[in-house]
Amino acid sequence: MKELLNKYLKYLKIERNAPETTLSSYRRDLQQLFSFLDERYQIEEIQSVDRIHLRSYLGHLNKNGLKRSTIQRKIASLRSFFKYSFKRGYTQKDVSGQLISPKSERRIPKIINQRELNSALNSYDSETVISDEDPILRKKALLRSQNYVIIELLYSTGIRVSELTNLNIGDLDLTGEQIIVTGKGRKQRIVPFGKALKDILPVFLQLRTTLLNNNSSDSDVKAVFLTSNGKRIYPRAVQRIVQEFLQDHTEAQKKSPHAIRHSFATHLLDAGADIRIIKELLGHSSLATTQIYASASSEIIKKQYKNAHPRAERTI
Repeated sequence: MKELLNKYLKYLKIERNAPETTLSSYRRDLQQLFSFLDERYQIEEIQSVDRIHLRSYLGHLNKNGLKRSTIQRKIASLRSFFKYSFKRGYTQKDVSGQLISPKSERRIPKIINQRELNSALNSYDSETVISDEDPILRKKALLRSQNYVIIELLYSTGIRVSELTNLNIGDLDLTGEQIIVTGKGRKQRIVPFGKALKDILPVFLQLRTTLLNNNSSDSDVKAVFLTSNGKRIYPRAVQRIVQEFLQDHTEAQKKSPHAIRHSFATHLLDAGADIRIIKELLGHSSLATTQIYASASSEIIKKQYKNAHPRAERTI
């Protein structure tokens, strides 16, 4: 099944324009399925898999306490794989067709207090000074400056981590104060940014070239953000940067890039932005996905009401 998996992933990449994050997730999901089938049923050929085996695998996932969202993605992975296998003639039927996916959990996004996040960004900016003296200290200061630009960009635009790491210099329009973002399914959208980001981007872009070296590839040279080794920054590095920033400067419960994305959307909604505009900025294909931020906003209203209104918490 390994050879078939490689063909399937190649199909996703070339014909479906799937991003690397999707390819990585699907590869991992299907490899886990293959390992289960081999260990539990000694199955090594795709033709030997039937619905009972797949249902047994889903039971195994549930027993291990995986989140519904994780199980949903794994079901989507194997559905897509078995549908591909059937259509390409590798199997006589699609054995995944009747699998039932668990209902989504409706969870209110965890957001960061607007005043707290603004204050944190302002203080972080004032701490970022690049010296011309010691090369080592200069490099550290430059990386710290880059960290600030990354966090400012995440909050100013609401883009995903994968979208940030894929940003190229050519995607930035400093004059128009906007960026071209390549999202899920290789779909592109234009997202504006404000003065806070406009003020710091030109200086950062001039200095970032000092991080490049002989090991930097053409892709690295085009990248907006780089590692200390001159390579294009990767998602896990961005997650660490955000986690450390939120840990040091805020009281946020959720310390992740997605928490900043949630905050971007909710703060816009609280300020009166049209939810349809927020949908376009976030790159959502469906308004229903964006609608959850309306719920988050209403929860904030309820909390403030209960804290402020004398009859909200009646005592007898």
